[in-house]
Amino acid sequence: MVMDALGRSWQLGTIQVDYSLPERFDLTYKGNDNKLHRPIMIHRAPFGSLERFVAILIEHTAGNFPVWLTPDQVNILCVSDKYEKYAKKVSQLLENNEIRTLVDNRNETIGKKIRESELQKYPYMIIIGEKEVSESKVSVRQHGGKDHGAMSLDNFVELVEKTIEEEVKEFKL
Repeated sequence: MVMDALGRSWQLGTIQVDYSLPERFDLTYKGNDNKLHRPIMIHRAPFGSLERFVAILIEHTAGNFPVWLTPDQVNILCVSDKYEKYAKKVSQLLENNEIRTLVDNRNETIGKKIRESELQKYPYMIIIGEKEVSESKVSVRQHGGKDHGAMSLDNFVELVEKTIEEEVKEFKL
């Protein structure tokens, strides 16, 4: 039984005896008596249906997945298209450190890109403009509005790794 964020209990894991699938697939085995017998299948589903598990997970986290579980962990936002080359370089370096990224180089205002990233619940946003390129740094914002300011890419990788380590330790469903 698993308790969700609203205090409700859900049964996820089950073990079931199945008589119909062995018959449907015409499964048999030769017993000690040298005769063919129909087996009984035992199904083990540690999380119940995958759909139910994912639904409970989404509801429990309100869509704010932990960083380690989020499909895209960092959204890199370019102030303008002239910083796209540096953004792609940053993306590649993060990918080399197994941090999943996107590069948003659309012709939109940075404010709109930040708002959309917040709505999409990306855990981290990296804003790249002239200052970041000239200093070889990244400007970091965390989902929820926390501004980490400018930092080196190595420091950002450490921040993400530390966050993931802490989340994995305390993750409960």
